[in-house]
Amino acid sequence: MLRKMSWENELSGLKVLIFDWDGTLVDSIMRIVEAMHVASDTCAVPRCTDDAVRAIIGLAMPQAYDVLYPQADDAALKERFISAYSETYIQLEEQPSEFYPGVREALEQYRHAGYQLAVATGKSRRGLHRVLSGHNMLDYFDITRCADETCSKPDPLMLHEILTHCNATPAQAIMVGDSPFDLRMANNAKVPGVAVSYGAQPMHILQREDPVLAIDHFSELTLWLQQQPRTLLKGALDE
Repeated sequence: MLRKMSWENELSGLKVLIFDWDGTLVDSIMRIVEAMHVASDTCAVPRCTDDAVRAIIGLAMPQAYDVLYPQADDAALKERFISAYSETYIQLEEQPSEFYPGVREALEQYRHAGYQLAVATGKSRRGLHRVLSGHNMLDYFDITRCADETCSKPDPLMLHEILTHCNATPAQAIMVGDSPFDLRMANNAKVPGVAVSYGAQPMHILQREDPVLAIDHFSELTLWLQQQPRTLLKGALDE
């Protein structure tokens, strides 16, 4: 059984909690899949399977397209596809995707405990601004980084930028995500990664990226934070 502890005392060295957005905080995976299928139909290219689409979630759209259609070399077609995807997704997100159970409440607890909160996402800045506005959270996070203003995952640049902004070392942060790209980015930045199984990819795939924690429900992160000595986070990185 996990012991309740004072976050302020026990976790005084852990400063920054970094989250992916789609599939980690909000339940948007099937909308992404549907928007990709509509884009395929609009551009008269073969639909990819649901699993293939889920496998690219986390990448910026240009990189995602290249993975799904590696033989395509038509720049105009690629631009039309990305535009069709964006237009469809905006329509589907007229009512923003809901947070997974307990997420909003947990984020409030983390803020109250003094953590700096950040988002590292494959979304565009315009897309993230839209959904944050829809949830009345435009000023909620200490910093957010998007794929179109830095490097796409799994490049570690957006994590480096977040750490610099928060004046934190890699050992003073964790990266929580539902895709291998999230966790690979964390590994590349030497930030401990936390894998969630309820989003884009099943746990057996995420485990290949050696996360320090694997959870099936967001509430498990809170329990882990309550019991986690700071030295264990640093030790996990040093091993």
